[in-house]
Formats: sequence, structure tokens, C-alpha cells
Amino acid sequence: MDESAPPGPAPRAALHHLAVETADLDNCVAWYTDFFGGTAAWSLDTFSELTRQRLPGITRLTEVVAAGTRFHLFTRSAAYAGPHPDTLQFQHVCMTAATAGELRSWRERWQRLFASGRYVFARPEPPTDVVVDADGVSSFYALDVNGLEYEFTHIPAEAEGR
Repeated sequence: MDESAPPGPAPRAALHHLAVETADLDNCVAWYTDFFGGTAAWSLDTFSELTRQRLPGITRLTEVVAAGTRFHLFTRSAAYAGPHPDTLQFQHVCMTAATAGELRSWRERWQRLFASGRYVFARPEPPTDVVVDADGVSSFYALDVNGLEYEFTHIPAEAEGR
């Protein structure tokens, strides 16, 4: 067998869920259901050995289904010290909007929920302005209640495939 030959076509894969660690599960579930317009589908407080090995100290997990995405929101016990500072993490997750108007609506929704005072934000920073690049692609960035960054973007048909 030629070890330098390409391995062939990759098997099909699709995103199933995004896992989000939080210090305050109730606050996080409330924000994700309100912001993304979803529902809490199920919760767990008992985990397999594999899950306990991969996520030491996990205590609770709730799945929120919203905006065509599953979010697995979970907490860990206070004894969990967190990842080593050199551990690589995702920088942000990008969500698409069907139109430029829908993109602006996402930004306005974030601002309304922030102004409501119902949520505690780890980093209470406003979303960025909507910017439009030379190809007409528009986007903005906003933080969730945990300080995780989301990009929201609208890619017009003429810019698809770039």
C-alpha cells in the first residue's frame, strides 16, 4: 500500500451541535432560547464514562434547538480548573442570515435582549457595527452571555463561492 497516496474521498459529515461551556446554565439557556428563538429540548445530569473523561467535572447539560442548530450548553463543577492557557480553542462560530435585513434584525435582537437586563454577560460588550466588504458580504460580531464570539453574515448570491 502506497502511504503517500491520498486517502480517497472523505466520508460525508454534517454539523450536529455546538457545545458551549458556561458557568451559569440557567442564564445561558434563557439567553440562547430568547436570542436564537429556540426551545430547551432535553437536559441531562448523568453522563457516560467517556463524557466524564472528555469533560471532567460536567454536572448538567441542556440541548437548545434554535435557528437550525443544536446547542449543547453545559456546566462543570467548581473543582474543574479549566483548560491550560495554551489549549487551542475555536475563535468564533459564524451563523448565516438569508438577507441583509435579517442580518440587521439579528443585531437589533441582540441589542434589545442586552438592554432588557434579564441576562448576566461575562463581557458586556456591544455587537460590532455591520460592515460590508467589496463583494457585498455583510457581517457583524457579537458575544454570547459567556463571552463566546459569534459572527453573523449575509453572503449575496453574486458573492457565493468565494
